[in-house]
Amino acid sequence: MTWVGPDPSSIEQMGSKIESKKLMEAAGVPVPGNLTPETATAADLPLLVKASAGGGGRGMRIVRSLDALAGEIEKASSEAESAFGDGTVFVEPYVESGRHIEVQVLGTVGGTFVLGERDCSVQRRHQKVIEEAPAPALPAATRTALHDAARAAAEAIDYRGAGTVEFLYDTAKDRFFFPEMNTRLRVEHPVTEAVHGVDPVALQLAVAEGRSLADLEVGAPHGHAIEVRLYAEDPAHDYQPQSGRITRFSVPGVVSEFEGPSAYGIRLDSGVGAGDEIGTFYDAMIAKVVVHAPTREQALRQLAGALAKAQLHGPVTNRDLLVNLLRDPVLIDAQMHTTWLDGADSATLAAPPGGSGTVALSGFAAAIALAERARAARPVQQRIPAGFRNVVAQPQLTRFQHGDEELDVRWFGGRSFTSAELEGVTVLEAGPEVVRLDADGVQRTFTVHTDADRVDVESSLGHVALRRTPRFVDPADRVVAGSLLAPMPGSVIAVRAALGDVVAEGQPILVMEAMKMQHTIAAPYAGTLTELPAAAGQQVEAGAVLAVVTPHETDEGATP
Repeated sequence: MTWVGPDPSSIEQMGSKIESKKLMEAAGVPVPGNLTPETATAADLPLLVKASAGGGGRGMRIVRSLDALAGEIEKASSEAESAFGDGTVFVEPYVESGRHIEVQVLGTVGGTFVLGERDCSVQRRHQKVIEEAPAPALPAATRTALHDAARAAAEAIDYRGAGTVEFLYDTAKDRFFFPEMNTRLRVEHPVTEAVHGVDPVALQLAVAEGRSLADLEVGAPHGHAIEVRLYAEDPAHDYQPQSGRITRFSVPGVVSEFEGPSAYGIRLDSGVGAGDEIGTFYDAMIAKVVVHAPTREQALRQLAGALAKAQLHGPVTNRDLLVNLLRDPVLIDAQMHTTWLDGADSATLAAPPGGSGTVALSGFAAAIALAERARAARPVQQRIPAGFRNVVAQPQLTRFQHGDEELDVRWFGGRSFTSAELEGVTVLEAGPEVVRLDADGVQRTFTVHTDADRVDVESSLGHVALRRTPRFVDPADRVVAGSLLAPMPGSVIAVRAALGDVVAEGQPILVMEAMKMQHTIAAPYAGTLTELPAAAGQQVEAGAVLAVVTPHETDEGATP
């Protein structure tokens, strides 16, 4: 039996973010100061509370007020205990607008290889969204210093095999700090594989066989690689994880899966496909989509194009967000930083890439396709045009749900279809699956897919997911005003209020856990907690009523 990977002592030395920093400081690697609630001052703000055994943003909190520090430490410790079985946390200065850069190392008997660096600065909730190699807009001297620091970190613990040394780069002051080392391969390693033409897993086996630095062949870096993480989540609603069945999943231009392509192109690493279910017991990542191209500009364009043309139906995903990010001037000009998405309008970034008219045109095309499908399904009089009326009194109405909003599509049928609302739009072709429209001189083809009440529309404007709204709603399906619904399937881990309590707007009522993240359910307005069917430890389905807040009456006697 041969042990593959670093010696257990190396893993243990880097396993604690607190102790590893002391070790790195002794090795000459720059580290941030380690603070405590007693030593932290206002001059140190903002602060970062982080789980010692954590990762992926779990057990992590940003603190901007010393008064809030104790409470945030308690929350981070609780989340870390739940996720990792270790509630130890530490506090350090938080670098605003910094970049996350990590260096891939390979420790061997003869020394340590440095396989370049990756930029992982585009993050939401401290979880990476986009990674690329090499890191763009990095001064040559800084790049060299990062590589030297990573090599020193690995050699300080006599590291063997593939590992990742992380750094926080302060762009304003051109300096960097060591926060932690991951004693393993990371999710981002495909971009390193592409740029350096290596297989890190094979290299790990070679190191385990005892081969030295001189025996291994590592190619010179070439081209640029970018990886995105395709998640089942809703960016417009604070990146809430989503679950459900994937009904369609295809990405154009894929040349390889789970291995580096022999030429430039798209690589897809995914464990799910059409018909598979996204559950609640694991994290919500659907796939990693990787592109390798001669230049960074080509890589950005090619990956954005492939994602825009991909067909992904079922749960809400971050696909449109990724397309918009890859085309955003901030990313194109390499001005991204770890807090960029925190201050961005996620609803705008997650909107269809085709622009504001995309939903209206797609909804009109969907209404036509559904009308043609209903006509073809008639047992009699199939030759009578859809929507035909002897005397036209008013337009036909097809109602959809698009996200949180209702979409009413009004149209006229008969010998030809016309929109009652969209000007300059002509129907060139109408079928149960394909509709072709001319909008202000631009012709576009809309492909309409249906699955029960779901309607997915694909076009050059992007994907639009709709749900058909039933004409009549079962009264049993209605919920009373003030109902707090479970945003996703998961478990209730804490109840912060009691039945009959008077609560304030925004006051936490319950805490749910789903897909390894905690989600606070707050009161929508001030009122009284009149129903509380949920209890700690209870498993709930998406849409389940967790509590009901009855609003206070106003001075005029009416509820707000």
